[in-house]
Amino acid sequence: MVYLIRHASPDWERHDLDYYVPPGPPLTETGVQEAAALGAFLKQAGVTSLFSSPLERCLQTTQIASQVTGAVFQVLEGLQEWQPGEQKCGVQERMLASLEIALQAGGQGRSVAMVTHGGPIAALLLALGMDEATLERHRVYDHRNPLPTAGAWLATRDGEDQSWNLKLIYPRPD
Repeated sequence: MVYLIRHASPDWERHDLDYYVPPGPPLTETGVQEAAALGAFLKQAGVTSLFSSPLERCLQTTQIASQVTGAVFQVLEGLQEWQPGEQKCGVQERMLASLEIALQAGGQGRSVAMVTHGGPIAALLLALGMDEATLERHRVYDHRNPLPTAGAWLATRDGEDQSWNLKLIYPRPD
């Protein structure tokens, strides 16, 4: 099983940093608190490996969650923010490749988490079989993201030939 996690709250006021180019904006104090709470959730969920986008807001989220869980983490370039001019199919390809790396590194039967960005998560959800209408119903968070900051989708499947089961799991949706 894999948790698809959006980074915690970044400093939206940092207009001196491009949002999609490393380092990008860091977390706010609220974001630091969100990342710690996320870490507690991931520890309880038994996550053993974390993977992060190279942008600062994801790295900070992952580092804090890693400290709480005791899980190791690794940076995957494929988890980066959606780039200007990048097509959905390209984002899906790199996100699927990152998912494969994370699942292989995590090992059989282990839980892993990928800390990335809302747009790439939306593209991955579609690639894993979610239909556009369902995704659209979840685009209720800031910037039309399909999950809140420090939120997580759980993706599971019974076997490699089975379809993915996708559920917004953290924080618990109302």
